[in-house]
Amino acid sequence: MDLPYIFNFNFPLPFWIISGAVLLFFSIQLVYYLLVYRKPYVYEQKRNKSLPLSENLPSVSVVIASKNESENLEKYLPAILEQDYPDFEVIVVNMGSTDETDVLLKGLNQKYPHLYHTYVPAEAEDVNGKKLALTLGIKAAKNDILLFTEAYCVPASDHWIREFGREFSKGRDIVLGFCKLQVGKKVAMRQFILYDNLIHGLKYLSLAVLGKPFMGIGRNLAYRKEIFFEEKGFSSVLNIDEGEDDLFINKIAGKKSVGVVVSPESMTQSDVVNNFFTWRALKSKYLYTKQFYKGVSSLVFGFETFSKYLFYLSVVSGITYGMVFGNYPLIALSVFFLIVRFVVQLYVIGKSSRLFNAGKYHVNLFFFDLFQPFNNFKFRKYANKRNRLRK
Repeated sequence: MDLPYIFNFNFPLPFWIISGAVLLFFSIQLVYYLLVYRKPYVYEQKRNKSLPLSENLPSVSVVIASKNESENLEKYLPAILEQDYPDFEVIVVNMGSTDETDVLLKGLNQKYPHLYHTYVPAEAEDVNGKKLALTLGIKAAKNDILLFTEAYCVPASDHWIREFGREFSKGRDIVLGFCKLQVGKKVAMRQFILYDNLIHGLKYLSLAVLGKPFMGIGRNLAYRKEIFFEEKGFSSVLNIDEGEDDLFINKIAGKKSVGVVVSPESMTQSDVVNNFFTWRALKSKYLYTKQFYKGVSSLVFGFETFSKYLFYLSVVSGITYGMVFGNYPLIALSVFFLIVRFVVQLYVIGKSSRLFNAGKYHVNLFFFDLFQPFNNFKFRKYANKRNRLRK
């Protein structure tokens, strides 16, 4: 008596090839989500259980480079100046602003004596402006720990500096943080923008937790002043537009002790993304400098994207072949692994999203997952074209 087809294990060769491919790329994707992307969330859970009872906190200098940001400085700078921290200063470098920045800083200085401000000379304004401004701020800093953010960012809590100070008290040389985006509900592609920012953060923070740091963002990172001078400042990235944060960290992180802060109190947040074009400009900066990164990060995440699309292709091939030739076990297997991957992905992204306050995900996660690499490719072309026109 012949067994029904579903119980007949004498399947044709295409079944074994397709099912093998589905299982292989499913396994690779599982490794990325459970052992890489999940790292920041797990790291924060463990950190919460091992917070020190006493703290020997180092002195900190917060450095901000600003150009025509008087409105943002007025809104956000007090939250930095009023941090709950024993010993810190805030240095704002005015990059030739033509708005009320100078008047505002002088006024704030009357109330906050630990605020210092300097400026980039007019004749040097267009010569590597941001790098020069940060160099002036770093030279003016009296403390060894330098904490960087932008004029359009605000700390998520009054313990922002304290979270970084705790990490440096462990002997770290560099500490990387995360910046949340507050995107208005009327902004086009709002949920995708939040997702994209979350994935970007998970990538560089995950590898940092795993001991393979490759970048940081100038909206929330810190390092020791002595490192800056050991590396001769930004000289190694002086010929590249931008890169005063991610490229600089990329070039020095492999030789130093790197820590990570991902607690809600350690984050900064920004509402700078008020339309699609602002987001494109912000993201394109990192996509342009990314091509100059050294190390394995591009290969690691390039392979993740490659395996992801091969997984989807294998699943579609399995379903299509199964429907054409009536191979229902192959259809069931393909759909099963597609669902399991989605559930794992939803679990990991959901947990991380709650930690980083990056929105809620459901079926939209499937479409974001497919679309993001294409969007990055499009934005990278835009960034390269923009930088060619500048030269």
